Amino acid sequence: MLFLLDSNVFINASRLYYHPDMAPTFWEWLTEQNRMGRIASVSRVKDEINDGKGGYLQKWSSELSSAFWLQPGENAMESMARLADWAMHPDRPYRDSARAEFLNVADYYLVAQAHSTKAAVVTFELPAPSSRRRVLIPDACDAMGVTYCEPFDVYRRLGLRFY
Repeated sequence: MLFLLDSNVFINASRLYYHPDMAPTFWEWLTEQNRMGRIASVSRVKDEINDGKGGYLQKWSSELSSAFWLQPGENAMESMARLADWAMHPDRPYRDSARAEFLNVADYYLVAQAHSTKAAVVTFELPAPSSRRRVLIPDACDAMGVTYCEPFDVYRRLGLRFY
């Protein structure tokens, strides 16, 4: 199974627990997992990373092959339309600002890409189906029948080890 990583996975790792100075092996492991076809993300996540403060994460993301940062394919366009219809449906509790934001951020592309490729989304976000202020990845995944998981479960599943 292919796992598509949300920007919060990269940002939290670089800031909180796998800082590149202390755990360069983690970043090498991500690159290797991508070469093996197990981990990727979408180009919009790279854009979010590049909009940040720079530093190692921005440098690392720019040095990866384009295969790491997926572009929406033809199948993704159908998934994007379906996901947009779901988010915009008047029965959803979201404020108009939450809907507009969702359709303009990486989360929308991430969930649509996962749906179109039968991949899983990896994020720290938790579901909140009654949220009005924000469309969250787990809720969008549930609506689309996409699996989502938390990063450390994926790291274990794929055998991340530091020696």
